[in-house]
Amino acid sequence: MITAIFDLDGTLADTLQDLADAVNYGLKELGYPIHSVESYKQMVGNGAKKLCFRALPDGSKDREGELYDIFCIRYGSHYLDNTQLYDGIAETIRILSQSGVKLAVATNKPQDAARKIIAAFLPEAGFFKVLGGCDERPKKPDPAVIREILDGLPDDNLVYMIGDSNVDIRTAKNSGLISIGCAWGFRGRHELEAEGAAYIAEKPQDIAEIILG
Repeated sequence: MITAIFDLDGTLADTLQDLADAVNYGLKELGYPIHSVESYKQMVGNGAKKLCFRALPDGSKDREGELYDIFCIRYGSHYLDNTQLYDGIAETIRILSQSGVKLAVATNKPQDAARKIIAAFLPEAGFFKVLGGCDERPKKPDPAVIREILDGLPDDNLVYMIGDSNVDIRTAKNSGLISIGCAWGFRGRHELEAEGAAYIAEKPQDIAEIILG
């Protein structure tokens, strides 16, 4: 049995513009300078609250809660404005699913938004679990989300963690999984290699080749 657990942001979908727009909207509401979309590549990955904390200027980090609340409302109605799947993802997911690979999503993105994005772009993919950031469990790289996904599956399950950042590679290490780094994502090949990814996929099609041999 093979299971493939995917990150979402920067792995399955390019969500950066919508994330940046929602945080920048909140920053403007609070009277703070905004950031370039490109700069958000280094802020995302550890959940929305940490994203808001990183976006605030030094000396104003205590307003993380206020920014987070504004972000959630704004992002909740604009999360599909610019978001799109990376080229080749839909086909790769189809190949894996048709080959009998069990599919799941483990992301630090708020769970409700994650499930809506998967439903919008990959409604036929057959992900058996889509778990996002919530108050009930710690975020990646803590292995709690992986344990929840794998609960009840056979012990001889061969499991891959697929993501674009050091957070995903660390999650794989903390969970005893095989890691596949996605070089097209927000962080790039250098970070993935530095973190010790077992494999690097240059394009989505490479994921199926790695997993299916």
